[in-house]
Amino acid sequence: MKMNIGIAAVWIILMGCSSKDNNKKPLDSPTSGTITITVDESLKPLMQAEVSAFEAIYPNAHINVKYLPESEAVQLMLADSARLTVVTRKLTADETKILTDLTFKPQYEVVAKEAITLVTNKNNPDSTFQWTDLQLILKGETTTWKNLKEKGKNAPVEIVFDSPNSGIVKFLKDSILHTAQLPPNCFAVNTSEAVIDYVSKKNNALGLIGASWISDNNDSTANQFLNIIRVAGISTQPGGEFYQPYQAYIAQGSYKLTRNITMISREPRSGLGSGFMSFVASDKGQRVVLKAGLVPVTMPIRIVEVSQTQIH
Repeated sequence: MKMNIGIAAVWIILMGCSSKDNNKKPLDSPTSGTITITVDESLKPLMQAEVSAFEAIYPNAHINVKYLPESEAVQLMLADSARLTVVTRKLTADETKILTDLTFKPQYEVVAKEAITLVTNKNNPDSTFQWTDLQLILKGETTTWKNLKEKGKNAPVEIVFDSPNSGIVKFLKDSILHTAQLPPNCFAVNTSEAVIDYVSKKNNALGLIGASWISDNNDSTANQFLNIIRVAGISTQPGGEFYQPYQAYIAQGSYKLTRNITMISREPRSGLGSGFMSFVASDKGQRVVLKAGLVPVTMPIRIVEVSQTQIH
């Protein structure tokens, strides 16, 4: 009996030691503790909702979020200033090597599909784009609205985005334009909210933002934004239907500018970062994605087609 008590005491001591880090602070668990994560600023509305839902269910969990341009978000995670990052791509080979050289294997979880949204001024009559025309605009080969359409205004097209280091810019360069540089009429205004504000005041501006800023119909901020700008539609073929970046069209692949939201963790063990990642990929986290007007990837969604037939 005495030996059993002694073994139990040693076990308790060992457990107590293993639950603390090198600074003798308690380690976080999948549902408790405090960590810092980074998020691409263009994904802010969705991730704010996910963090709020997670912390409401697990009141002992505290997630400090830094919303940054994608490049900065990734770099902080690589430098061990953040436990995980939420962006719209996987790590490059060079970025992966930084972690593997430290014997860390990055963990990936694709949790949603979203889109890059084109927004125009309310007074701009041009709110639809043929895909080929849009490519010419983004490449700088079409520089005025009049060049775009015969009845367009003779005003320069100002292309506005959140940051030169944003995921939106990288997506355009790597996946759409296949170029290292954007044209001179492109410029950044620091945040997605600033993009919306700029476009609302400039008739000739064309803004690029993440879809989650305008996709939740029940969100007062999203509705406020929709009242001051117009969401543009894109058609991939002449005479074809124009699609906006809304849930059904993203899910069906009808809208062209879609991308995956990916969570990347550097945790060497199952801690709060892993717990949050698992939550976002779970049924409850995916319902948050669904409510936000984006497309969950780990749960099925049902798309209902509404008939336009007139009832007599």
